[in-house]
Order: sequence, then structure tokens, then C-alpha cells
Amino acid sequence: MPRPILATVYPAALSHNLERVRASAPDARVWAVVKANAYGHGIERVFDALRSADGFALLDLDEARRLRALDWRGPILLLEGCFEPRDLELCSRLGLWHTIHCNEQIDWLAAHKTQLPHRVFLKMNTGMNRLGFKPERFRAAWTRLNALPQVEEISLMQHFPDADGAKGISTQLARFEAVTHDLPGERTLSNSAAILRHSDLLAGRSDWVRPGIVLYGSAPDFPEHSAADWGLQPTMTLASKLIGIQQLAAGETVGYGSTFVAEQAMRIGIVACGYADGYPRHCSTGTPMLVNGVRCRMVGRVSMDMVTVDLTPVPQARIGSEVTLWGCARNGAVLPIDEVAQAGGTVGYELMCAVAPRVPFAPLV
Repeated sequence: MPRPILATVYPAALSHNLERVRASAPDARVWAVVKANAYGHGIERVFDALRSADGFALLDLDEARRLRALDWRGPILLLEGCFEPRDLELCSRLGLWHTIHCNEQIDWLAAHKTQLPHRVFLKMNTGMNRLGFKPERFRAAWTRLNALPQVEEISLMQHFPDADGAKGISTQLARFEAVTHDLPGERTLSNSAAILRHSDLLAGRSDWVRPGIVLYGSAPDFPEHSAADWGLQPTMTLASKLIGIQQLAAGETVGYGSTFVAEQAMRIGIVACGYADGYPRHCSTGTPMLVNGVRCRMVGRVSMDMVTVDLTPVPQARIGSEVTLWGCARNGAVLPIDEVAQAGGTVGYELMCAVAPRVPFAPLV
């Protein structure tokens, strides 16, 4: 039989989370963000569940091709735009909308020969300081684009750096609106955290919203709020089984480095999952997992192919018992991915995206 580790994607949960976004931004159209292969879920696996979105947003041209191959004829937005001039040929061929965040991209567009002008999204850098034109340079970029015959329509965008925290969005929103208040074009402002946390402030200000992690059932502002607090459902489970059981005496250790020492006699289980499967190596003793749906704790270090779990809360566990690394157990118990990520010093985004190619996915149901 194959090694007993399996990832499962839940289309119904994806659809539910998309509707949760619509409830928070009822007046806006929705980009379903499917970058990074739909946050590790697989574009082909999430497509049917998310196809009621108004458009898809991503980074890679290959992912755009895959969406068109799925017979998606609606808008596709390249969030980082083109990476070199020849990318514009594919934008023309596939009808892609694309971001403009630097003068070089405007230069490429000015030299591009196309029969059909492009829909572009001009990005302002309001404080993230990654991509986009600083506010004082934004209108000059808009004027250049507006003069190009290669451009059909200019939309305006920015990205909030602090929507998930105490600083909030007021400063960035004010910068954006001070520069763009009299410019035509649709606006796209809100990421997942802004959609959930600042819906009242942003009502009527954003024609499009860009939910990413919220679609996949993870809270963008964990631990202040959990996914359940926001009414989100988990969309991925990583599960395995116990492949071994050991009896420890007091003073015995577990795993590489002998970092866990048993204080008393105890029973531990060995789980077929390790960092080669994408489970975070920095997780350590105390990281939660479910055995037969019962909450237990990991002990010792994560190794390449195995982790070990304290079976004290579930004495009936045996070889073959179900282990939920994150997501939904068969008995309905849920282990939020954000809790596992926190134990590993990271975020749920990384765990989803890091599921290794050797991990099989269950067929969709």
C-alpha cells in the first residue's frame, strides 16, 4: 500500500468562504486569488468551487494558461504584471489584464504591437514599499499610460501593509485617495485582512476586492481572530496514520537530539509525516495534532519522514489510527492550520503552499 499520508481539499468550504467575502464586500466584484497554485491547493482542484468569482488573480503566466485551459473566459489579472517585454504577447493572446508598477513596464507596453489594447492596473506604493509608484510619481505614470494607444482602460490599485494589525489602513487609504480622487477608473484596494476587518471604512471605495488566504480558510489576523471567529471553513486537511508505537520509561528520550525527555512512563506514536512532506521542521514539543480526532501534542523534533505524538489522551490508539496534522478529522474535530503554523513560527499561508509534491491529494468529491 502507499505511504499513509494524504491531503484533502474541500470544494464546499471554498465556496462557503467565497460567499463570506461577498457578505463583507457586497458592492464589490471579487478577484479569487489563486497564486502559488491556489495557495498549494491546486488550481484545477479549486476552479469549480471558485468559478462564481468575477475574476481570478495570480502571478504566473503558466497558471493563467491553465485557467484558460479550464475554459475560464472571464478576467484574469497578473498581480505583478509582466516580467519581460515578450510577456505582453501572451497577455494579448490570452486576454490577460496586468499590473503596471514601474516605468519599465510602461516602456515595454509603449513598444508592444497589438491589435487589441490592454486593460491595465496602475499600482501605487502607499507604504508597503515593494511594488508600485510612490504617490508623488503616480499621476505622471497615469498620464503616460493614458496617452498610449496600447491601453484600453486604466484601473487603480494599491496594497495595505497593515490591514491585519493595530496600525490599520487609514494612512495608506488617505495617501491613495489624495492622489486619485479625480482620476477615472475602477479601484482595487482590499486584501483579505482589509475585507474582513475594515469593511465599513472601505464600503463603496473599492470596485474589486482581492481575497487570498481568506478563501482557503485561514485567518489573516491570527491569533487576534481565528478562522472560526470570521466564519471561515478549513479547505485543506493534511492527514496520516500511526505507523509505530513505543513505550517510554521515565527518563527516556525521543528523536534526534534527544530534546524530549519523558518525565514518566508514557506511550508515543510515530506518524508518517515529516519535513519532506512540507510539515514545518521548526514545530516542536507541544505542537497540536489530532489522533482519532482527539487533541494530542507532538513530542521531540520533526524528522524528514516522521513525527512523534504523545498518546496519553488517546490510550485506545493503535497502528493505523488516523492522525490529523491540520484540518478536519473524520469525527468532525478541527485542528486549525493557523495553530500549527504558530507552533512552527510561521503562518498558515506557508503550510498550505509548502505541501510537498510527494504528498498525494484525495480525489475531489
